[in-house]
Amino acid sequence: MEGKAAGSRRRTENGPTRTQDPEGTRRNILEIASEEFALNGLSGARIDEIAARTRSSKRMIYYYFGDKEGLYLAALENAYRRVREGESKLDTEGLPPVEALRKLVEFTFDHHHAHEDFIRMVMIENIHHGEYLAGSEVIRGLNVTAIDHIARIYERGLAEGVFRAGIDAIELHWQVSALCFFNVSNRATFSKIFGRDTGAPEEQARLRENTVQMILRFVAA
Repeated sequence: MEGKAAGSRRRTENGPTRTQDPEGTRRNILEIASEEFALNGLSGARIDEIAARTRSSKRMIYYYFGDKEGLYLAALENAYRRVREGESKLDTEGLPPVEALRKLVEFTFDHHHAHEDFIRMVMIENIHHGEYLAGSEVIRGLNVTAIDHIARIYERGLAEGVFRAGIDAIELHWQVSALCFFNVSNRATFSKIFGRDTGAPEEQARLRENTVQMILRFVAA
């Protein structure tokens, strides 16, 4: 039995090290790779370093993801998947439109604040002019659901007369994202320039509520 167990773990000639939990290993690789890409960018991240920090090997990483660019795209897709999965769990359908939109904005603000790696990954992809994202059917599909979600809230508010006409759902999504994104992407420089710690809990609470109010007043009838 011992020999058999050792054989099941031994790296084979034509494949990666076998594992009892391939999905768990893949998740572990994506988690560590996301941190490395967010910290060092696509060009600066090293497969050696990612392998050293995971339960895997370089060979296994290449087996799952093909190459470093494939791993980067998978990490980017996973980052978008996490935020969209969080949005999908919001119970907004039974809420009045104003409260539903408030809940969505609060979620976006909180998610971005708690997942700075997501913001860095998006910033890095913008440095690459969206080149890798453009080839991802996964990310396009995920973001269609985001627009559908905010569009349904807006259309209900329009039908009830609480939201004004003429607002495009993609542009509304842009405004929400912009406010919540800047809170993370520019927090350090903004704090240093103006000598005010915008990351402090009381500052974040005020900025969060101000963000909600700006969006609600923007759409109000």
